[in-house]
Amino acid sequence: MAALMGDGVALDGFEVTTFEHEGQPRTVYRAGEGPGVIIMHEIPGITPEVAGFARRVVGAGFSVYMPDMFGTPGKALSLPYVANQMARACISREFQVLAAHEASPITDWLRALCRHAHAEQGGAGVGAIGMCLTGNFALALMVDESVMAPVLSQPSLPFGLGSDRRAGLHLSPEQLDTVRRRARGGCPVLGMRFTHDALCPGERFDTLRRELGDEGFEAIEIDSGPGNPHGLSRMAHSVVTTELVDEAGHPTREALDRVLGFFAERLRTEA
Repeated sequence: MAALMGDGVALDGFEVTTFEHEGQPRTVYRAGEGPGVIIMHEIPGITPEVAGFARRVVGAGFSVYMPDMFGTPGKALSLPYVANQMARACISREFQVLAAHEASPITDWLRALCRHAHAEQGGAGVGAIGMCLTGNFALALMVDESVMAPVLSQPSLPFGLGSDRRAGLHLSPEQLDTVRRRARGGCPVLGMRFTHDALCPGERFDTLRRELGDEGFEAIEIDSGPGNPHGLSRMAHSVVTTELVDEAGHPTREALDRVLGFFAERLRTEA
């Protein structure tokens, strides 16, 4: 059936499905045909901008699986809405926002969804993109061999309180060993951030470079410093959603195109 947005307007092109793992059912918004891509929405939820990004992925020839993890699907972005959902995430047992060396429990459910999408769509594997609070989840999902195209968009966990957390990857040591092995063995990771984004500190990308190597980690870092050539705010955060400028040559549009190209390279061949 057609999905309904928070304001009652149909979320055109998506159907509402349910996926259950270990007794935990969740709503998943589905659209498209082709290799599967798991889209993990950012705070505060599946906003119109997140849905717009998902449509781009569908338009590029992929099957989107977009689980509803918090917020009201389709509700417009606002500062009070962001603050409310951030507070809820901070106290939720499913999200461990300060854990530098441990993944959030919800990633177990998300890995099961990856296996489900791969079984339904076949092919080389599935893609997975996390954003903001869910950004580093794509790393935790790599523990499952079905994930072949992990993308981290402004990964913001753990919250950067102290040097250890600023550099942290929100993974257990055992999970990091698996991610390191896979990335260095032919399953690279794509990461994106704005250079002055306090929620996604540069130390985190330094850790990824060190742990995964040049062949295992591809970084897109967009200049958002004072006097940058595209007039981006120092507060710029969401690369392929809120801050996306859909103009040829703009760095956010180039980042979006790279994400879609990365999915195509990794999922449309026996990578």
